[in-house]
Amino acid sequence: MAQLIYGRNVIRQALSDPSRVHAVYLTGRDEAVEKQCRSAGIPVKTVDRRTLTRMAGTDRHQGIAAEVDSYRLYTVDELIAEHKHPYGFLILLDGLEDPHNLGAVLRTADAVGADGVIFGKNRSVSLTPTVAKVSTGAIDTVKCAAVTNLVRTVQDLKKKGYWIVGTDMNGQDYRSLEYDFNTVLVIGNEGKGISRLLREECDYIVSIPMIGTVESLNASVSTAILSYEIYRHRFPL
Repeated sequence: MAQLIYGRNVIRQALSDPSRVHAVYLTGRDEAVEKQCRSAGIPVKTVDRRTLTRMAGTDRHQGIAAEVDSYRLYTVDELIAEHKHPYGFLILLDGLEDPHNLGAVLRTADAVGADGVIFGKNRSVSLTPTVAKVSTGAIDTVKCAAVTNLVRTVQDLKKKGYWIVGTDMNGQDYRSLEYDFNTVLVIGNEGKGISRLLREECDYIVSIPMIGTVESLNASVSTAILSYEIYRHRFPL
């Protein structure tokens, strides 16, 4: 099944695997993209900006879009099969609904070398064109798994040697852990946080200290801060 994606960085990343790109749409000339398409036998079609906006459902397409195979989802076992570090690192999203947050999380996951991102099949954002655009190509480099039951997934990961680190305002300082273990970082819903049943499965609950007046940080910002703390312990200077 094919879908339309848009944005310069997203299309350039997609063209690194031309076998999944069916057509590229441009509102103007892009010699580099056109050359790649010619060499791979991918048709390039010129359209006006209004037409591309209608096709993409947004005017933030940067004058380029492509029809590609739908993004692949992996199993959790495929995510944990190869670690980028002696200790595994997964990011699990509990009920995240904003595609901009998921796109930003994928960018962070790529930057810190996380082994993958897990989210629910139901009542959660999935791999949409908006997520692809915000991820600036990370949607092609970070393995994602969509699961039916997050609690059961966490229980299975614990049996496979993972420790579960949840996030909440009333936890211990996130800097107090060494993260010297296979880690699943659990990030909660933008408004409700982590669900009760999932929180009960967490081995640690950590918080980001805040001295300002806001009560919480954006989910993707929290993911970035916590992920780089894990990165700092695993890849010291």
